[in-house]
Amino acid sequence: MKDKENGDDSFQPKDKPSTGVEPKRETPESPKAGPEGATPSAPIAIEKPKAAAAVEQRGDADGSPSSLGDHKPGTDEANPRVAAKSVSTKRPQSFFGERPLPAIEMAPRVLRYRSRRDFLLFGTGALAALAGGAFLLPQDTLGRLGMRRNMDSPGTEWFLNKALRIDDDVAEALYSGNRRVPTYTTSQITPLKNNYNGATPDPGYISGWNLTLDGLASGLGISLDIRNLTSRFSVQEQITRLVCVEGWSAVAWWAGLRFDDLIRAYPPMSQAKWARVESSVNLDASGNPDPYFMSLDLATARHPQTLLATHFNGQPLTVDHGAPLRLLVPVKLGLKNVKAITRITYVAEEPRDYWAERGYSRYDGI
Repeated sequence: MKDKENGDDSFQPKDKPSTGVEPKRETPESPKAGPEGATPSAPIAIEKPKAAAAVEQRGDADGSPSSLGDHKPGTDEANPRVAAKSVSTKRPQSFFGERPLPAIEMAPRVLRYRSRRDFLLFGTGALAALAGGAFLLPQDTLGRLGMRRNMDSPGTEWFLNKALRIDDDVAEALYSGNRRVPTYTTSQITPLKNNYNGATPDPGYISGWNLTLDGLASGLGISLDIRNLTSRFSVQEQITRLVCVEGWSAVAWWAGLRFDDLIRAYPPMSQAKWARVESSVNLDASGNPDPYFMSLDLATARHPQTLLATHFNGQPLTVDHGAPLRLLVPVKLGLKNVKAITRITYVAEEPRDYWAERGYSRYDGI
């Protein structure tokens, strides 16, 4: 009863009498798994990290420290933290890998406001697009759509010409005399069709053909026949692609004199910036005379790949391809490549252009 009064009944055996000598008190061992009624630390028998087990074993029922209470941080405690870090480490995601969409929370009131605003903006844009389309479409098309209002045709034409002019200005700004179009080999040559705007002229004009030069620095007009051109100037050859505004293209082998060589031999007047190139033998679809004329800026005329071609695929030009002399400008669309040239005139202001007067671009660069 003495032990009980002293409050020392935690580990004293009940079946042994007191001898007056206090038995040596043993350090309590770690609790082991046992039946019901075991202390709360009993679940340590389940596999747990050692550090967690040490924490649970630091105190006994009477508050005295256990043998594990003096355990110093070491490998056993560090390992769980290392393991936690290794588990939480994420593999670096590829730059092009798919990323999950972030969740966006938004108040219903804000969502309703934004939805209404977006709907109004979309409706306004749709009405503006419809009005713009009605402004630009031809009157016949508008009539088929049930819109009988007569739109301002001059205003429409002005707007379209302005837009087309901006495109020409950008293409002209990007032009460089040092940039050349790709060249090809003979194995890459493809068929080139006869693509006259109208009917193919009768070859009878070839015997009396000559090239007239006007607007020269000398103030005189000069007439040259095909012999003058082929004998005085060196022949240049190139295999380049001819690109048509209709959407097709062909690789062909051309030979002739450089336009720049002709300009050097017969200089234009000092203020000249343009060349008007024309063919008086051109015909319309019915076979009636329909002179073809085209504007070419002198910067493009001096391009090293701009030729006055006399040969096609190793043979003199045929009527189908513009005999006896045609313009070849690989940096321009095909409509600038005048067949059967009869006159070149140098001028200071941009001259008339056959297709520009019919609504096409004037510059036609590629």
